[in-house]
Amino acid sequence: MTTNYAVGQCDQRPWGRWEVVAVGPGYAVKRIIVSPGHRLSLQRHQFRAEHWFVVAGFGQVTRNGEIISLARGQHTMIGIGDAHRIANPGPTELIFVEVQHGGILDENDIERLEDDYDRSGIGLTTAAHKANRIGIAGE
Repeated sequence: MTTNYAVGQCDQRPWGRWEVVAVGPGYAVKRIIVSPGHRLSLQRHQFRAEHWFVVAGFGQVTRNGEIISLARGQHTMIGIGDAHRIANPGPTELIFVEVQHGGILDENDIERLEDDYDRSGIGLTTAAHKANRIGIAGE
C-alpha cells in the first residue's frame, strides 16, 4: 500500500481546499471545503474508493450519471472506477469528510473526465502506478 499523504498536509484548489487529518495503512482521511458555487472535476480513481460524509452545508454528488443530494449528516460511497464529482450550489461553504481506502492513495490517482478549471488528464501514467504498486519505482 502506498500513500503520499501526511497529517496536516493542505492544498488550495480553484474550487476550495483540503486538509489531511489522518493517515494509516490503506486509508487516508481529508476534510474538504468546497466554496459556494463551485464543484470538483468529474473524475475517477483506479486504485481507491471513497466515503463522503457531509458535516456542513449542502452538496450535489454526481456518481455515474446519478445526482444525489447530501445535507449535513448524510453520506455516500464512491467505488473504484466510479465517475464522480461534488458541487456546492449553496450560499455557504460545503464541508465534508472524505475517507479514502485502497492500495494507492495520492493525488496522482485522479483521472479528470471534465473540469471547470481547464485541468485534465491523469496524475501518473498507468504504467507508473503499476510499477509503484509492486515496488519497482519510487513515488
